[in-house]
Formats: sequence, C-alpha cells, structure tokens
Amino acid sequence: MNSRLLTALRSRNMLTRTAILAVACMISTAAAWAQAPASPGSAASGKVGVIAIRQAIGGTAEGKLAQAELQSQLAPRQNEIENLNKQIADLQQRLQAGQNKLSQEEEGRLRQQGQRLAQRLDRMNTEYQEDANTALGDITERIGRKMVDVLDRYARENGFVVVLDTSGQNSPVLFASTQIDVTQDIVRLYDQAYPVKAGASTPAKPAPAKPAPATSQPPPTKP
Repeated sequence: MNSRLLTALRSRNMLTRTAILAVACMISTAAAWAQAPASPGSAASGKVGVIAIRQAIGGTAEGKLAQAELQSQLAPRQNEIENLNKQIADLQQRLQAGQNKLSQEEEGRLRQQGQRLAQRLDRMNTEYQEDANTALGDITERIGRKMVDVLDRYARENGFVVVLDTSGQNSPVLFASTQIDVTQDIVRLYDQAYPVKAGASTPAKPAPAKPAPATSQPPPTKP
C-alpha cells in the first residue's frame, strides 16, 4: 500500500479528483456562457467540443513548473518515508532470521519497536498525502480558474455551444472525434496568455516535515 501511495503521488498527473471536478464544473459553466447570440437556427449550427482538462492543466508551462516545484518540495519527505519503510523491512528480516534463536525478551523488544515504526510510518503517510492533495488542489484551482477564461474566450470566438470534459473517470463521453478536441488549442492559448518567464523556476524550499515523536530506537549503525 505504501509503495502504491508513493507511486501515485510521484506521478506526473498529480491532480486531486475534487479539484478536477470543481474545474470541470467551471468549464461546463463557461461553455454555456460561451453560446453565440441567439438567432434562428443558431443552436443547430453551434459546435460541440471536448477537452481533457487533466492533460490541459498539467500540459501548460505553468502546470509543469508547479508540479516540478512541488515534487522538489516533497522529495525530502518521500525519502524519509522510504527510509522508514527500509527500517521496518530490515526489522522484519531480523525477526524472521532469529526465529527460535532470539530470547523472548529480545523478540518482544523487536516487535514493539516494529509496531512503533509502523505507527509512525502510517502517520507520516497520512500527513504526506493530505499535504500533497492540498497543494495539488491549490495548483489545479489556480490554473483552472484562469483556464476557464481562456476557454470562454475561445468558445465565443469559434462558435462552440458546449465543451465537455473527457478526462473524468465518470465522463459521459463515450466517443469524440479528434477534430473536436480543443485540448491542445487551450494549452497553447493559455501559455500565450500566461507565459512562464525565463528563469522563473527557482529551487523550492523543502516543505518541512511534521515532527515525529521521539522513539527509543537507536540510530542505525553503518556496516
């Protein structure tokens, strides 16, 4: 479970479902606002488009930069979690190798130490996931709100009456021609409207990990 969590949070498409749904709702509203002025036959002549909002947000220069900075901030905590996983695995190997060899007192001490480490790991994983999801939600909302304006203007200028999001897990779109996919157009227009300045990427300060309670575990000895 822990390795799957780390893999999911490290993936490039780091966007929370709640934030994505909120942005998708904003885009649906913007598309409705983007209808051309009513005229006889205008509804029939209006165009329908689709957008993969996850890819659009993550594909912008701003989105790529924000994700890279967040990964840099979270890297120390990822390493700490990995090290704690290794300590637990090493402890389990010691218990397995010492079956019928360790005294009851020593075996009990190792098991208690393992329980403390497991509780600490569970707490760190929970805090890590909560902090990552919060940061990702902020990134998604910040870029998504500006992307709604870009999409609204694009839809008005190109006669779209509705634009549907195809990236949601429960998307009602079963098939869409690539000819009506506006994802790359919106990414291009977004980058033009909100360019990332050269040299804007600066080394992000690592997010401070929440202090863990002290344990009686001695520091690991170097081989």
